[in-house]
Amino acid sequence: MKNPPLKYGSGFPALLRKEVKRFYKVGFQTVAAPVLTAILYLMIFGHVLEGREMYGRLSYTAFLIPGLVMMSLLQNAFANTSSSLIQSKVTGNLVFVLLAPLSHFEFYAAYVLAAVFRGVVVGLGVFLITAWYSPPALEYPLWILTFAFLGAAILGSLGLIAGIWADKYDQLAAFQNFLIMPATMLSGVFYSIHSLPAAWQVVSHFNPFFYMIDGFRYGFFGVSDISPWNSLAIVLCFLVVVSAIALRMLKMGYKLRH
Repeated sequence: MKNPPLKYGSGFPALLRKEVKRFYKVGFQTVAAPVLTAILYLMIFGHVLEGREMYGRLSYTAFLIPGLVMMSLLQNAFANTSSSLIQSKVTGNLVFVLLAPLSHFEFYAAYVLAAVFRGVVVGLGVFLITAWYSPPALEYPLWILTFAFLGAAILGSLGLIAGIWADKYDQLAAFQNFLIMPATMLSGVFYSIHSLPAAWQVVSHFNPFFYMIDGFRYGFFGVSDISPWNSLAIVLCFLVVVSAIALRMLKMGYKLRH
C-alpha cells in the first residue's frame, strides 16, 4: 500500500505562533519593562507639570496617559519585528523560515500581526496601570482601537524593513535611535502641538507619528489638534506605503537570500 503524498499547507499559523511565543517567553523583558518605563514617565512629567490644563479642560496627567499608551505600543511593535529578524539573520536560523512553504505576503502578515499583538498587550498594560493615576474618559472606543491597530501595523512594517535592511545590531540601533525614537518623542506624546512655535507646528505636520497619537487621543477625549478623519487618511496612506515597501523587499529576497 502506497503512502499518501505529503501535503504542505500554509506555514503562516506556525510562523505567527512562533513570533508570539518568542516575546511571550520573555514577557518580563518585553511587556513588564515597557510598562515600568511608562509609569516612570508619568510620575516625572505628571509631577513636574501638575496643575497644567490641556485643551482648556483636561488635567495634564489625563492628557499624558493616551500618549504614553500609544508610544509604548508603537515602540514595542517596532521592536518585535526588527529584533526577531536581526536575531535570525545574525544567528543564521532565518534560512529555516525561508525554507517553509510561505509566500512573501504570509511572511509579512505573520510578523506584523505578532507585532500588533505585542504592541496591543503592552499598550493595554500601560493603560491599566497608568489609568489608576487619572482614569481617562473613553469617548470613542472605536477610534482608539482603529488607531491602535493601524499604528502597531505601521511600526511592525517599519520594524520588518529595518530588520531586513540591517546586517548588524548597531545598524538596527541606528535606525531606531535616529528615526523611530525622535519621530515618536516629537509626535505630541508629551504636549499639544498648538503649544509649539509656528515653525515647529509645521514640522510636526510632516511627522506621521503625530497623526497616530493625535487620532488615538481623540478616541479618549473627543478633542484633538486636527480632525481625526484627516489623521485616519494620512495614517492609512502611510500604512500602504510602508507595507508596499516591506512586501517588495520580501518578494525580492533583499538581503535575505544570499
